[in-house]
Amino acid sequence: MSFLAVDVGNTRLKWAQYASPQPGAALMAHGAVFLETIDNLADTDWKHLAPPASMLGSIVAGEGVRRRVEEQMELWDIAPRWVVSSAHAAGVTNGYDHPNRLGTDRWVALIGARHHVLSRGAPRPALVVMVGTAVTVDALDASGRFLGGLILPGFGLMLRALEMGTAGLKAPTGEVVDFPTNTSDALMSGGAHAMAGAVERMQRRLLAHAGEEPVLLMTGGAAVKLAPIIDLPFETVDTLIFDGLLALQSHRLAL
Repeated sequence: MSFLAVDVGNTRLKWAQYASPQPGAALMAHGAVFLETIDNLADTDWKHLAPPASMLGSIVAGEGVRRRVEEQMELWDIAPRWVVSSAHAAGVTNGYDHPNRLGTDRWVALIGARHHVLSRGAPRPALVVMVGTAVTVDALDASGRFLGGLILPGFGLMLRALEMGTAGLKAPTGEVVDFPTNTSDALMSGGAHAMAGAVERMQRRLLAHAGEEPVLLMTGGAAVKLAPIIDLPFETVDTLIFDGLLALQSHRLAL
């Protein structure tokens, strides 16, 4: 009855196998690989896994990558299933103008955030920050309605854009400091503070809209770079997308 959750981003594929398809299920195994190496999954990371009974995934990397992942799953007798963003699912309402155009990673993370908040007590608004190739800052009200959100370039994209568009700014990766005194630190600190400012501005708007302090949840491979400079209470939840996939699968089985 084990369940395989798969999150395919723009840079990496992350996976987790759970004992059952429900929130809070025991984690049996997990891993992450760069997209360049996914054609080896059946012979490496997945070779010795107990065959999962079901699978659900989120993918933003495109049709070609999806086919390559499904080819690796042919070692098991399961039908690959991929999330499609919808108007409503697992207690969350999608407020996007065109709900199916919301990135599935954002949609699944919002569902994970909703269930994470409810597992801690009374409903509260939440601000969901994912820091990866891109950075998203999404607002969820206390009723579970997605109000909207921001998309920003991540650290790598922001630095490459500056290097490409400005002469003489090619510099080694720097550090985030309060008062940068070299170009490397100025580039890294500028990007980090731009992201932190977006988070803090969105937090103020959600607080004003909801009338109560929102829960700030951060996730994503580069969250560790942003977390030290956020001047707000926050919680890092590395499994937010997996939590959303578990909630979606459990909700589907209960219907």
